[in-house]
Amino acid sequence: MAHYVIMGCGRVGVSLAHTLDNAGHSVAIIDQDERAFRRLRQSFTGRRVTGVGFDRETLKAAGIEEAYAFAAVSSGDNSNILATRVARETFHVGHVVARIYDPGRAEIYQRLGIPTVAAVRWSADQVLRRILPEQSINGDFRESSGRLILGELALHEGWLGRSLGSIETAAGVRIAYVTRFGEGILPRPDSSYQEGDVLHAMMSVERTAEISRILSKEPVKESL
Repeated sequence: MAHYVIMGCGRVGVSLAHTLDNAGHSVAIIDQDERAFRRLRQSFTGRRVTGVGFDRETLKAAGIEEAYAFAAVSSGDNSNILATRVARETFHVGHVVARIYDPGRAEIYQRLGIPTVAAVRWSADQVLRRILPEQSINGDFRESSGRLILGELALHEGWLGRSLGSIETAAGVRIAYVTRFGEGILPRPDSSYQEGDVLHAMMSVERTAEISRILSKEPVKESL
């Protein structure tokens, strides 16, 4: 099981914390207002850390140095982005996501390679799809027989720079399109996986768990 750090103990933060806790993961949730933790159920086993979510010492107290993923879902766009950048750039957390209320800002940050989620009704589910590999293939579309699904792929950073063709071959999927800098593009034969890209692929429903396992690990080094 992995360790997750959440900034913001509002409705979305609580939903994330409970879902991850239910799955057996280690969770720490940060909020400036200690009273916010009252929203957590009594059986929540994670850490409650009072402090500013982009403060390094607060993040360390939440276990950011061991974190698999960080989600900033407070009510402030600037705080969420700043905390996400600190988690990624200072502590090198591989999976980060920021909840953004201003759609104009969201596009800017997507262009900087920071995954964002708009403040919509299902934002908790969207956040989970970006920080949980096993949740990232909750497909957006299923063809009529129910055997194929179109969903987002979660890849280990070791795949950066690899061709999309090599990713397809390794995982046994077909990449339908790529979201890059907030815009959808069709992959070309020479396209490669770049930082900030979101890959959307068609795959067999029965192989989603296997595909997640393959892509969540560093690719095998090619022989010289």
